[in-house]
Amino acid sequence: MAATVEELYRNYGILADAKEDLSKHKDAYQVILNGVKGGPKEKRLAAQFIPKFFSSFPELADAAINAQLDLCEDEDVSIRRQAIKELPRFAAGDTLPRVADILTQLLQTDDSAEFNQVNTALISIFKIDAKGTLGGLFSQILQGEDIVRERAIKFLSTKLKTMPDDTMTKEVEDYIFTETKKVLEDVTGEEFVLLIRILSGLKIMQTVSGRQQLVELVVEQAFLEQALNPADTDSVDRLLQCTRQALPLFSKNVHSTRFVTYFCEYVLPNLSLLTSPVAELDIQLEVLKLLAEMSPFCGDMEKLEVNLNMLFEKLLEFMPLPPEEENGENAANEEPKLQFSYVECLLFSFHQLGKKLPDFLIDKISAEKLKDFKIRLQYFARGLQVYIRQLRVALQGKTGDALKTEENKIKVVALKITNNINVLIKDLFHNPPSYKSTVTLSWKPVQKAEATAAVGQKRLSGDDVGATATAKKLPASLPRRDARQIYNPPSGKYSASIGNFSNEQRGGFRGGRGRGFGGRGNRSRGRIY
Repeated sequence: MAATVEELYRNYGILADAKEDLSKHKDAYQVILNGVKGGPKEKRLAAQFIPKFFSSFPELADAAINAQLDLCEDEDVSIRRQAIKELPRFAAGDTLPRVADILTQLLQTDDSAEFNQVNTALISIFKIDAKGTLGGLFSQILQGEDIVRERAIKFLSTKLKTMPDDTMTKEVEDYIFTETKKVLEDVTGEEFVLLIRILSGLKIMQTVSGRQQLVELVVEQAFLEQALNPADTDSVDRLLQCTRQALPLFSKNVHSTRFVTYFCEYVLPNLSLLTSPVAELDIQLEVLKLLAEMSPFCGDMEKLEVNLNMLFEKLLEFMPLPPEEENGENAANEEPKLQFSYVECLLFSFHQLGKKLPDFLIDKISAEKLKDFKIRLQYFARGLQVYIRQLRVALQGKTGDALKTEENKIKVVALKITNNINVLIKDLFHNPPSYKSTVTLSWKPVQKAEATAAVGQKRLSGDDVGATATAKKLPASLPRRDARQIYNPPSGKYSASIGNFSNEQRGGFRGGRGRGFGGRGNRSRGRIY
């Protein structure tokens, strides 16, 4: 039987005056619970009165929570918001995980004010009992509806980093790590990225062993034990996503060896066959950039010579022989293309791995092949000198806003690419080849001491334009990766495309969930309060 407004106020007064004798007035509390069956006014009062005396009637705990939940699902949004606002008052002891579970399910609301109210309530109980609240959140992530799962993961990815240190204890972080590993067994690409970011932000993951554990998780998701199917966009996208998540974790103590090995064994041989998961993404350049970024952190490699040879052969594909100088018809019509962006990546990766086997170019390849390689290097170096001069002239005297135009941003990056290649080629022309110079990849932030090792090295041909001399003239900030456009260099004997600076797009995984980005089924179950 529904209670009236007058009855609710009267019984509220009885309970408020009872003080120590509250438990004797069970009937009065039952009248308040019946308020949820009344009209809007009665429901609003019930939403406030039920939690106020909840702790005094443990035998009516289930009835009280269920009554409040009825209000959380009321058709009147103002009643729902009031009921949700009061939910944290039920979060004590054994009921807190249940309240957390309920609030997590309520994240599926489409009302923005109500959604914010749910977030606020979750944060408030998180500070009361972080582990208990996480239990409710992870319960829904593992078993709830897709929309609830998605929003619960996003809640963790955005709110955990705002929690105070006394809330995020080691025990809490260990619990997050354990539960997240369970979730990672069945994720989409977007979920994978968010979950790795969640783990990366934990204090326990800031140690070498912590980062190594994260790399292990990413390796498991990357399926590095399986050969790559270059025609399968999902497989290619999985590898890209996993590699991008692993990159920030690598260091001199946390090695990229398994990823670099996989790229050499399975990606490079299929480079031209790779299917891009995202329209307008130069998939070949993208994987070469990832390989280049990982290569400095590669540890001891079992098949170093084999993998270095694969890199060498792939580098040759992008470093053409000079055209015939005779009066043949082909001399003018079939000028080789100099693909500088590709060469920068491959040359940098070869240079990094070559440090581990410095006699590769001397003892591991034939004299004929070495001669062929040097001819290609010499021809490429001549083309570099032409472009470096043209780019420097184009940028000379330009500062401030003039360098911020799209065209000049692209030229600055093009100059960085050509200077990097110039430095690396000079190293390889040493006798014996040297691997001592240091360059910063063109798409990475500029380092103050970049490329200083190029000073005093032997000039190949043309004007000696070392990296150091040019680096001093570069602006402090390079263009963002998403601001790149195609640069069309001046025509001439060495006319070519200086890389593909198209807008790079980062795509998610396609399809549903499954182990490691497969087909997780729709687990729509309805609310399970």
